[in-house]
Amino acid sequence: MRTERKLTRLDRVFARLDREPERPAHIDVPRMSRHRVVLFASTLAFYAAIVWAVVITSWLVRLDWQVMFFRPYQQWPEIHAFLDYYVVLGQRGPTAVMIAAWLGWRSWRQHTLRPLLTLGASLLLLNLTVGAAKISMGRLGPHYATSVGSNEMWLGGDIFPSGHTANAVVTWGILAYLASTPNARRWLSAFSAVVSLGVGLTTVYLGTHWLSDVVLGWAAGLLILLALPWFEPLIARAESGIFDLRDAWRDRRRGAAPAEVPVPAALTPIGSPAGAGEQEPVVREPVAASRPARPPGHMAPGPHLSRSERTPVTPLGSRRPPQSDRVTRGTASARPVAGG
Repeated sequence: MRTERKLTRLDRVFARLDREPERPAHIDVPRMSRHRVVLFASTLAFYAAIVWAVVITSWLVRLDWQVMFFRPYQQWPEIHAFLDYYVVLGQRGPTAVMIAAWLGWRSWRQHTLRPLLTLGASLLLLNLTVGAAKISMGRLGPHYATSVGSNEMWLGGDIFPSGHTANAVVTWGILAYLASTPNARRWLSAFSAVVSLGVGLTTVYLGTHWLSDVVLGWAAGLLILLALPWFEPLIARAESGIFDLRDAWRDRRRGAAPAEVPVPAALTPIGSPAGAGEQEPVVREPVAASRPARPPGHMAPGPHLSRSERTPVTPLGSRRPPQSDRVTRGTASARPVAGG
């Protein structure tokens, strides 16, 4: 007798979450509007202006050196321990794990892969753009500077723009980008702005980045968030392809399950004893694939017909056994009478 498994409290919670719609109607996909295009173009121009100001060793480079000589970590040493932990909010590995866990729960709840795929696309763009800029410009950090007042460009460094700052803008800003309501989007935008601003200034406090590195990192992260709507069709196609592969895999698993397939009837000649004439082939009954065929050793020699081919035989006489001493009513008994 089969008994049903008793559901735990956690199973009931998951069952409620599983009843969420596949794609809630109130969640809209951002489009590349005219306002967003203007912001993207303005941020791109600002990005190019920062790079040009550093390349020509302008006032921005002199400001970098002034902040470095100020040594904020020596001015306020009491907050050094706290900022050592706070800067982790801009490291790519820990933040990616935290954000991916939250977006993975949202993907499972809403039966859509868009949150995780959007995070993956943004991190891929971040690695490509920021990584290419770091390697191509090769700027050294404050702790490795070689000449006072120089821009330290093309010397084999990798700190321009700031990866911590750009990563904080993207990973925390993706929460606002994927928000389902305007109110949540506003609050999450303010939260991500505060976190990314704090991470950037923390790197300047610790002396690991120039101030211009942080400013360029803010611009680099904002460019990725503004450009994400251009990649929404690609994300939608990737989600559809993954679901198609999942359905095909499920169908293949169902097809691989063993099933009882009836064996078609075949004409099989049955051997006859020596000296007998050639017998007619007969049709055997279908046998289930999972049941082994019985050996023919128990069968007597000669042809054997299946039950469906046997001709019904109608009895010619009565089924009662013959009784020689039974007489019909009304007739004299044929039994001899004993003498007196």
